[in-house]
Amino acid sequence: MFLGVSMSCRFAKSIINCLLFKIVKLEISKFSALASPRVIIAKARAAAAMASPPLGSYGVEKSFGITADIAAPSSQIRELLILCSTAVEAGDVPELENLVAELVNSLNSLYEDVASDPGSTDLENNVFQVLAEILSLLSLPVDQVVMDALSFELPKSISKFANISSRCLETVDNIVDRFVTACSPRDMLSILCEALVAVRGSIGASYCSTPLLHGFSKVIPSIQRRHYEQLKVAVPVVVKILKDISLETEVEVEDLFNKALGVAVSIRDVCPKLKSEENAKLRSLLGLYVLQIMALLSVSIRDKVENCLSLATELAPFLTYCGYTYIGLITGHDTETGMRIIAGDDDDDDDDFINSLSDINLGASLSVIWAKISNNVAQAPHSDLSDVMNELQNNQVKRWQTYGMLKYVISSGYLLWEFRTHAIEFLLDITKEVTPSHGNDEQFDCSQYTPSIYTALQAVTLVIMHAPNANLRKKTFDALKRVLSDIPASQRFDVLRALVTNSQSPSMTAILLDLIRDNMSKRSLQAEDILCVDTHVLELVELILRPPNGGPPLLPEQSDAVLAALNLYRFALLVESKDGKTNSRGVSSEKNLRKVYEEWLLPLRSIVTRTIAEIHGHGNKEAALDIVCSINPIELVLYRCIELVEDKLKAST
Repeated sequence: MFLGVSMSCRFAKSIINCLLFKIVKLEISKFSALASPRVIIAKARAAAAMASPPLGSYGVEKSFGITADIAAPSSQIRELLILCSTAVEAGDVPELENLVAELVNSLNSLYEDVASDPGSTDLENNVFQVLAEILSLLSLPVDQVVMDALSFELPKSISKFANISSRCLETVDNIVDRFVTACSPRDMLSILCEALVAVRGSIGASYCSTPLLHGFSKVIPSIQRRHYEQLKVAVPVVVKILKDISLETEVEVEDLFNKALGVAVSIRDVCPKLKSEENAKLRSLLGLYVLQIMALLSVSIRDKVENCLSLATELAPFLTYCGYTYIGLITGHDTETGMRIIAGDDDDDDDDFINSLSDINLGASLSVIWAKISNNVAQAPHSDLSDVMNELQNNQVKRWQTYGMLKYVISSGYLLWEFRTHAIEFLLDITKEVTPSHGNDEQFDCSQYTPSIYTALQAVTLVIMHAPNANLRKKTFDALKRVLSDIPASQRFDVLRALVTNSQSPSMTAILLDLIRDNMSKRSLQAEDILCVDTHVLELVELILRPPNGGPPLLPEQSDAVLAALNLYRFALLVESKDGKTNSRGVSSEKNLRKVYEEWLLPLRSIVTRTIAEIHGHGNKEAALDIVCSINPIELVLYRCIELVEDKLKAST
């Protein structure tokens, strides 16, 4: 019933507008031959004002319940639109520009009213009538000069009204569609880019962007030439807006990304029309765009992963179309190839383009994680995920590359924990058969992958500290040990040392120092590495017992790290004693022994003694007991270290 009334109202308005347009033109024709353009415009204003009484005068108010107050803004918009056509007929282009500016100001004023009272039904009706007025008049035969002038400004102004109601959204969508149909595709591409940037800060930006994104998907197939060059400029704008919106707390995910998917569909439909070289470039552009959308879609999920499974499933076939495979995605090969094709143009805009696609590696990794979550996604790129697992289990270099790619998922604080859990499980799956790599059986050089592996392990340590449940923390710790075992011994200690040096948590520092102790077996190192390890052990112990920012370690706050450092030093002394050899420059050298004894151990003993004395005067017995439990193990290991050092110093004299 309502739909029928609404359509009848629009039909009636369309007839009225057509009649008004003819009345104004008739009035103008009486004096246009003799009068100047300015006189014509003045007469046209008077004619338009006389021909634009409130809608209620036509009986529409009575029939459809629209009040005269609400109809007034739409009458003003109607008058301005009619005058725009009059200005062109009079040959007064400056006046046309002034009228368009006046029209935009009226729309902006209306938007300010809505923003100040977002729940007003009257204002919603008001906005809808204004939008309907614009659509109605744009649907009439309009001079192309007028259409072009309006197209440069109106998409930015009207798109901000799309979030007010569903009927406003639909009308805005139709207006944008009208401009896309009537105006130059090349111009509309840049106009829509500007409009997207303009609505970024609007209330409900996810709603306001959807008509513009829909306009993108419709204008792309209409582009006649230089498709790649134009889309290379436009796609980063779309991506930046989507990224900003996806990080908002309230996002209409499904509709927004459906429109973003529509852009991908349009680009794909254009590809077969192009010659081989431009086709390859546009496919690369499409592939990178889809990976970016995959990342942004995943980041925007606030509730359950399953809510966006259908969208992820629809994105997956594009991976096959662009020549991607799961092994290429998870190792980073496909993204590197795509960026190499794009960056091969040597354009000045390449840096901006590359920066706009900063999440493609996250999207590539998430594509594989989505395939792990759902078989529907896994079936899209024609490769079995189990085959990918087998290949990674049997190829160490590709495992190293995979660690570097998974860091993007594991380190992302915007993703749901479910994604990071699947990433940790993926790590465990591909490292099932990994055995510790020893110095004498290293086949490949890991040095080029070490920085990315280190970054991945940093992300893993954060999961260990912040995971929401004990089961995930245990899995992540197992993954940490397995990945470390997969690093050649010659670089493993360097990675562990870097992790300790940059750790911000005393508890995590303690865990890492314990792992260093486990990896200190001289049998796993080449002879030339032993001195290096001894030197680094001393560096790490000094880092804890004599912090670089000055002063002794804080107790009991840093008790975990202090205890682990003492255990590591004691272990190093015992290992060297067991071998029966004393390295003149290693842990047991007289110089190092005296330094440790005088600068580390004795000052620490004073701190421990003072802390224990303070405990006895502590008023809170429960807090005092906690401090005692953390200090007592330190005291025991500290005195054992002092004894060992004193014995070695006596033996050396």
